[in-house]
Amino acid sequence: MRASDLIEKKKQGGELTEQEIDFLIRGYVKGEIPDYQMSAWAMAVYFRGMTERETGWLTMAMARSGEMLDLSFIKGCKADKHSTGGVGDKTTLVIGPIVASLGVKVAKMSGRGLGHTGGTLDKLESIPGFRTALTDEEFYRIVQEVGICIAGQTKALVPADQMLYALRDVTATVDSLPLIASSIMSKKLACGSDAILLDVKTGSGAFMKTEGEARELAERMVKIGKMAGKKMAALITDMDVPLGRAIGNALEVREAIDTLKGEGPEDFTQICLELAANMLFLAEKGSLDQCRKLAEEAVASGRALDIFARMVEAQGGDARVAEDPALLPQASESMEVKAGEDGFVTAMDAQGCGTAAMVLGAGREKKEDPVQMDAGILLKKKTGDQVKQGDTLAVLYTSQKERLKEGARLLLASYRIGPAPAPDRPHIFARIG
Repeated sequence: MRASDLIEKKKQGGELTEQEIDFLIRGYVKGEIPDYQMSAWAMAVYFRGMTERETGWLTMAMARSGEMLDLSFIKGCKADKHSTGGVGDKTTLVIGPIVASLGVKVAKMSGRGLGHTGGTLDKLESIPGFRTALTDEEFYRIVQEVGICIAGQTKALVPADQMLYALRDVTATVDSLPLIASSIMSKKLACGSDAILLDVKTGSGAFMKTEGEARELAERMVKIGKMAGKKMAALITDMDVPLGRAIGNALEVREAIDTLKGEGPEDFTQICLELAANMLFLAEKGSLDQCRKLAEEAVASGRALDIFARMVEAQGGDARVAEDPALLPQASESMEVKAGEDGFVTAMDAQGCGTAAMVLGAGREKKEDPVQMDAGILLKKKTGDQVKQGDTLAVLYTSQKERLKEGARLLLASYRIGPAPAPDRPHIFARIG
């Protein structure tokens, strides 16, 4: 078997076998197949696509390329959730504790932010002392004792994805549906959970800009998970507008804590309860309606907030933040961004809002860039709200005053103000699986 023959086969639109795909992935990880051949194969996939069977085989080959977590010794159903990324998306910090408080184990590997999208690890590390770099033994122990642990992916987990993603990033093959689906699902399958919920974002702040693209990706990933014997579902959710009102690491942790206390923004609360209900449903805790009520009760009773505090403590963080978010980092500089006219906020460019937060220091343009934990944006007005000239649209926060002017310019350009309110847009478009 030769890599050049398989590149030619895919270039001609042929379907590779499971053995051929396994040969490519194993050879690439071992260094036997060079970058230039994998680049050619990725470009052939970009133009020719992959069948559902090929995508499933690719996902499993990537998942098996390194360490795979074994959660079988942990009693009960283990559930995981993945979001395709967005602005203000801090749902893991809320739904994880809700689900764990109801007896479902949450063993979560998360990532860092890049560009206009935030990262769960960055948010959690804004909590003083919080550790996301854990040994396997620590990770397993915390999942068993607390019911939830959120940690960073080790280099031993799915090395094929880490190598292939870096290659795709420099060869203009990132936006290939089968390669996106296999990248996401290989990591989820390697983490060993029984049930996986996907939150596939669509809109201006999402990678998938249209509902049709989001649905196609969700359907492909759900099928991959089912092929691997997992309980699967996906929600298509809105990312035309930032989720909640906080954008930025410590600010988003504070909003997550408010939500666990039952005091969060309406849109964010609704999304979190629906995601939590679907995770509980996959874990067979009842019908969807029953699971929504369980999620609501977990928040109302304070059980979910208690689990959040226990997780923070178990991972070395200051658990007092659950009761006193003022212990989180706070910026020394702020600026209010004002409306220049009367009217209604008819639209927002979520990606533009995320870019403004990045400029303030809340995100990174390159993987090695440092992140300012106290930087970010609090939105005072969102799509649908009425405004008058001089009203505060948002407040910017940073500890580097020179960043405020450019952040304000980018944020103001992200608002559209018109004479009439925009039609209501649903938070959740569809459920798949």
